[in-house]
This record gives sequence, structure tokens and C-alpha cells, in this order.
Amino acid sequence: MKSYEIWIDDWMRILFGNVPTLFFVEIILRVLFVFLLLVFSMRMMGKRMASQLSRNEMVAMSSLAAAIGIPIQAPDRGLLPALIVAIIVIFGQRMIAKLATKSERFERKSQGDLGVLVADGTMNIKEMASTRISRERLFAQLRSEGIKHLGQVSRLYFEANGTFTLINSKNPKPGLSVLPEEDEEFVKKHVKYVNDKNVCLHCGNDSGLNESDRCPKCGHGEFMHPVNPDSV
Repeated sequence: MKSYEIWIDDWMRILFGNVPTLFFVEIILRVLFVFLLLVFSMRMMGKRMASQLSRNEMVAMSSLAAAIGIPIQAPDRGLLPALIVAIIVIFGQRMIAKLATKSERFERKSQGDLGVLVADGTMNIKEMASTRISRERLFAQLRSEGIKHLGQVSRLYFEANGTFTLINSKNPKPGLSVLPEEDEEFVKKHVKYVNDKNVCLHCGNDSGLNESDRCPKCGHGEFMHPVNPDSV
């Protein structure tokens, strides 16, 4: 459109655009076709597309959305290109899934691999940096699972699809608190500490630390008393 054709009070153009009235009838057919195409595409790409998406599945969905959305709104765009894109995406996704079932190495390369963020009450700082999970994000996730200190955690996995899997410790030990420091009133009321023991303030390691030592796990030298597991 030319600039002189745009008027702020041109409500017909703002609401209906510059398409003939008959196009609104055509939209019904286009939307129906696109809806059925999406349902068919999702069905062909498998049940995984209806649950948590992996990186490849997210790319596939984005490609379908980018290709299919345009024909609904643009009267000068046909439906055949969207169909071709859908066929290519379906074929590519099914091929990746097939190869992933045959090769564990290819699956790790294409889908990603899990990371162990917490092991036996100690944070894996290198893995957290690699997966770009901050200390605050990890603590928030643990709190959402009802965890109050790291001694309650046997393993916390960061799955390839971006979800977390928590395995609680059968025998909780004293551990680093994951409760927010800002909530002092709650912490003082509900949390008791083991005063004759130290844990690393940076990673939660409790391997016989003294205040004059540096943590053998992360190299930091700040410590605090761990939470008594019997107090939570």
C-alpha cells in the first residue's frame, strides 16, 4: 500500500483489510484444510508431539507454523506450498526418529543428553554451567518439589527435553538449605541447623570440611552449617 492510502479512521481497512468479501468465505476452506493438515502431520510424527517437545520436535512445529500460517491470511498464497513443507517436515522428523532408535550416539547428538545437576546432596557446578542452570533456578525447582535442603536429594536430572527429574534420598542427611534468604521469618521458625558441621556454601559438599579449608569439589572457601534433616 502507498502511504497516502493509509488513514487512521479507515475502520473498514483496519478490520477487514484490502481483500474482497468473497475471500472471507474462502478462509473457511483454508482453515479447514490447514486444521486437517496439522492433525495429520501431528499424527504422522508420533505421540511424542503431544507431550514434552524435544529440540527437533520444536523445530518441526515451528516450521509447520511458519509455512501453514501464511496461506490462511494471504489470498495470493496457495495451499500447495504449505502441503509440500508439511510433507518435508514429516519425512525429516520420522527419519530422525528412526535413526535415533538405531544409534544411541545419533540420539544424543540430535536430541541432546541428560545432565546430573545434584548428586548425593552436592551440586554439580560444571554441569550447571554447561546447561546454563543458575543456582537460583535449581533451588526454585527443588522448592517446587517440596525440598528444603540438598541433603534430601539423591539425584536431580536435567533431561534432554528440558524437564527435571528428582529422586529423593531414602536416608536424608544434613544439607545446604535451598530456602530463600529473604524469608527470614519462615527459616528461623521451621529450620534448625547442625552447628558442629559445615557444608560448602557454593555447591553443598559436606566431605569433612573445616572453615580453614577450600572445598575439594568447587574450590570455594565459604561455608555454612547444614540443615538438620529432622527439623524439616
